[in-house]
Amino acid sequence: MKEHSPSDTTSGPAPDASGGARILLVEDDPDSLALMGQIVEGAGYEVTRVATGFQALAKAKASRYDLVLLDVMLPGVDGFEVCHRLRREPTTSEVPILLISAKGRDEDVETGMRVGATAYLLKPISRIDLLAAIQQHLVGPKGIA
Repeated sequence: MKEHSPSDTTSGPAPDASGGARILLVEDDPDSLALMGQIVEGAGYEVTRVATGFQALAKAKASRYDLVLLDVMLPGVDGFEVCHRLRREPTTSEVPILLISAKGRDEDVETGMRVGATAYLLKPISRIDLLAAIQQHLVGPKGIA
């Protein structure tokens, strides 16, 4: 996995205890949604799974999440727009948003960071790298736990 973030460090796997963090997982591919959901839940996180950007926006307004895993290529409203809208909302403006995409061109990464992503992760993502990115950004530079 290749990750782009302001604090671009690589760490080990997620800790045994997730601290009960709540994660919103947004992925339109049913197989990827199921696999990533199992990986994240298996690490002890509470996961809400949705398949569209519209569902993500509705869930983020209705409930509090500690981190958002957000696919870029979504039907309807894409991940870039979802990220941009979440950053404009006072209740979600500081929540870490990890964009996940197979689109790895420099322009795509730059767009992701410009709309407010905390990090940009490239698919395919290994289990260890996914959990490491979650751990890093839950306890990252802004002190979010």
